[in-house]
Amino acid sequence: MPRYAALIYGPEETDSSAPPEVWAAIMAEYNDFGATAGAAGVLVGGEALQDTATATTVHVQGGAKGGELVTTDGPFAETKEVLGGFYLLDCADLDEAIRWAAQIPGAWHGRVEVRPVIDFSQGQ
Repeated sequence: MPRYAALIYGPEETDSSAPPEVWAAIMAEYNDFGATAGAAGVLVGGEALQDTATATTVHVQGGAKGGELVTTDGPFAETKEVLGGFYLLDCADLDEAIRWAAQIPGAWHGRVEVRPVIDFSQGQ
């Protein structure tokens, strides 16, 4: 069965920017999604990411292996929405993956990008 990455984008928020009761309600929504998708056999994995202040962007100059390594603190793109986490979904097709992605709380407060995962064992 094809796998799809559901990449969750939203405004960057830290734990301290939302009141504890709001943060608890948001996490409960994500836990509910995980339980529902897990029970349906769709959820393969997923993780929340730490905020962009912990990110390091890596670039190798020269366009080839062995070029000069350059690192930059933070994410590469300057955007209002940041990648906050992802789910890996095992779905029959893109339409099913989209239906599941619409149930991820990040789709209500930001955006969820659904992208097929390459299955190298199938030559795809």
